[in-house]
Amino acid sequence: MALRPVMVNIKALDPSAVGGFWAEALGWSAYSPGVTTYVGPAGGLVWPDPVFVGIDVVPVPEPRASAKNRIHLDLATTSVAHQAELVAHLKALGATPADVGQGEVPWTVLADPEGNEFCVLEPREIYQDTGPIAAVVVDCTDPRAMARFWDEAMDWTLHEVTDDHAMWRSPKGVGPYLEFLRSPGVKTVPDRVHLDLVPDLDDDKAAEVDRLRALGAADLDVGQGDVPWTPLTDPEGHEFCVLARS
Repeated sequence: MALRPVMVNIKALDPSAVGGFWAEALGWSAYSPGVTTYVGPAGGLVWPDPVFVGIDVVPVPEPRASAKNRIHLDLATTSVAHQAELVAHLKALGATPADVGQGEVPWTVLADPEGNEFCVLEPREIYQDTGPIAAVVVDCTDPRAMARFWDEAMDWTLHEVTDDHAMWRSPKGVGPYLEFLRSPGVKTVPDRVHLDLVPDLDDDKAAEVDRLRALGAADLDVGQGDVPWTPLTDPEGHEFCVLARS
């Protein structure tokens, strides 16, 4: 029994615009099968994708708070020239420079059209085969504690854990990494960005949710009502959803 990360969920005032931005940014396509906009590799809507972690942009009425998101995307590049070209392309699409206190660093911090921060990394060998998203990055106060919870929660392989970070990737060795990084501060506002996970085809969703609660997850009521997914929080309060397999 285990869960697989399948989507990064982004709340937006204008999901079509934000989804369109991310589709252009990643070289993917935007699909709108309902009220949300799903961003995934070109070639037709495939969910869950066997390799990539997609993006699901959902409409909300509230604007984004000024606090930095606790979850963001790192984008991969293959060369210094590619990094510069990608940054220029993203700015032309509507991205803006963002200051999150990074100082002088080799990566570039930007924000999407609704202010969600992300990074365009300098070329790094570890991310050369991830696809356009190098990593989904989560700020936390205790990476080792997060490693204990999330390693039991997911079917992904834990590659490294230290006092400063924990890192997972699909056991197939494909797609992006999931990284928890030690960061100052604590969660103060609801997450604008969160992970969506699904159980294996042979696993029961309700049983998986009960298993997560036993590991330390807590129920979350965001006014969702009667829906087929279950919102939870991890032991540090990061929001995530367990989706039903269709």
